[in-house]
Amino acid sequence: MSAAVSAAPPSAAPVVETLQDGDMKFRILGETGELVSLVGLGGFHLARPGPQAPSTDDAIRIMRTGIDAGVNFCDDCWDYNGGESEVRLGKALRDGYRPRAFVMTKIDGRTSAAAMGQIETSLRRLQTDHIDLIQFHEIIRMDDPDRVFAQGGALQAVLRAREQGKIRHIGFTGHKSPAIHRAMFETAARHNFRFDTVQMLVNIMDAHFDSFANTIFPIAQQQKTAVLAMKTFGDSFILATGVAEPIEMLHSSMSQPVAVVVTGCDNMDVLAQALRAVRSCTPMSADAQRELLARSAAKAQDGATEHYKTTQMFDGTTEHPEWLTPA
Repeated sequence: MSAAVSAAPPSAAPVVETLQDGDMKFRILGETGELVSLVGLGGFHLARPGPQAPSTDDAIRIMRTGIDAGVNFCDDCWDYNGGESEVRLGKALRDGYRPRAFVMTKIDGRTSAAAMGQIETSLRRLQTDHIDLIQFHEIIRMDDPDRVFAQGGALQAVLRAREQGKIRHIGFTGHKSPAIHRAMFETAARHNFRFDTVQMLVNIMDAHFDSFANTIFPIAQQQKTAVLAMKTFGDSFILATGVAEPIEMLHSSMSQPVAVVVTGCDNMDVLAQALRAVRSCTPMSADAQRELLARSAAKAQDGATEHYKTTQMFDGTTEHPEWLTPA
């Protein structure tokens, strides 16, 4: 049986205030005061493998077209596609695009040495002297919070990098369990630390099974930590169910108390879809959200479409433990 079934909208928290600038909508990133675009461009898809993979030129064109349309939030990670995603983003941000972008990347390292090495590598690949937001990636094990906050742990390197002006804001991300996210917040509180951001899955299946939204939205609101939404389509597994159209799924995620909805765009058509979703988005009513959740309930049982919760399919640091603490 599923761990939790809810017919109610994921959160009673108010949607973050949305500001309009031309065709793009923006929200304030928690307590940072930064204005970030409602939609963010996912970095993995810039160099994703497969027969429909974008070329370097394609990736640059996608990113620059998005930025020209008003998107400023750029998602990436030290480990995406062997670093090629960061390399391509760095190339896209040349020629005057870097000042128009809010650049976020993630690191896997759990020790201070590993984390600092990955930060320096990311700075080189991204061709920038600072990263706007760094996030601890794949907080997917119950001992990950303690490792990050340990003496000699990754947080020490991140704080040092912030003091040096190499990074500006700090967050964490994960896809496995809301209990692990909650433990990360609790561990931070014991160390008198508050995260600027938390990234987590936000989609129409989540409310029915081990729900991040029901567990983490209230904590993030209390902590004044901005939520970054990901996996609206569940890496296509949710999309494949056919219970809702892509724009409707994006509107659902955008109607939650999130600052940004990160979505992967590996071609211009998918980018155009994301931009249409922003232009046409108004917050969904509670009744509309309940109706959408009712449609998704049967397909959501036992996390059947949420493989990132129930399998190791998306656990890159499980397949590559050396990313956490290189020898």
